Amino acid sequence: MEILSTSEPDLKKAAAALADGLLVAFPTETVYGLGADAFNTNALAKVFQAKNRPRFDPLIVHIADINALTRISDISSLNETARKWLELLTEQLWPGPLTLVLPKQKEVPDLATAGLATVAVRYPSHPAAQKLIRLLKGTLSTGAVAAPSANPFGFISPTRAEHVKRQLGEKVDYIVDGGKTQLGLESTVLDLSRKHPVILRLGATSREAIEALIGPVELSLEFSEKPDSPGQLKSHYAPSIPLVLYRQGELASVPEAADSTAGEGRLYFSSPPDIAAGDRMRDSDRTRVLSPGGDLTEAAANFFDKLHELDGMGLSLIRAEEAPDQGLGAAINDRLRRAAWKT
Repeated sequence: MEILSTSEPDLKKAAAALADGLLVAFPTETVYGLGADAFNTNALAKVFQAKNRPRFDPLIVHIADINALTRISDISSLNETARKWLELLTEQLWPGPLTLVLPKQKEVPDLATAGLATVAVRYPSHPAAQKLIRLLKGTLSTGAVAAPSANPFGFISPTRAEHVKRQLGEKVDYIVDGGKTQLGLESTVLDLSRKHPVILRLGATSREAIEALIGPVELSLEFSEKPDSPGQLKSHYAPSIPLVLYRQGELASVPEAADSTAGEGRLYFSSPPDIAAGDRMRDSDRTRVLSPGGDLTEAAANFFDKLHELDGMGLSLIRAEEAPDQGLGAAINDRLRRAAWKT
């Protein structure tokens, strides 16, 4: 495993590795992705193996040119209304943290789509991701990289190169280090292949932003053991230790364990109120706040980063509070609920 920078020579090296069927982790504006040539089935199989990801969980295909969409998706099979939705969304929200589920072209390997008749496609806004994808000129693919998050399946998504290195290590051939990601939550997944548009995964593009363009959309966040989209399984985005979830404002009133060796950490959405007289002082080394002022964008950007910090402290338990259940807060809460499910 080799760490690369976002310089053009290093991105060319990373693109050549992708063309050779190797795995390259790279930054996007959301989280780090584990990239493989989207049309190379051997490389795609390595992604599933490296992540220990079940084959029934589809991948997202990343492009960096709107003209590449027609090679990935059969746009002609959409009805006129869906094509209008697609036009509005790609004009206004691409590049960006929005994944669209569309009818797939038959050339797209079934391994990338879990055998579904649809494919999930995204156009990331991160300049290094765009350049890497455009530089990919393999024998099978030109400018299409399949990339789930660069972490073991079901665990915390990576927002820094060191998260990828710690979690996947030598399972990755190259890691492009672009620093901390800007948005910190995965993309929103919107299915346009149905009669009505449906959000399959909440993410860094809010439901409100989508509805402002195309009108009301349905929300389908039911847990699924055969998902139509990444992030639909019941247990997902989880730290290596149990996480207990509280409604917003409840966690501050929960007393800390009297035994200081219990190793409990806390994750607050915003700065908690002062502790009542007589309570023990909170251990600031084991407390993380997503946004001291309660800003949803800041909280989303810090979410996985703070969770990684707590998860790496050797704690026995994380107590976390929900965010306001609106905008990006709804996406944060979705991640927290899936992380807490198995506890």
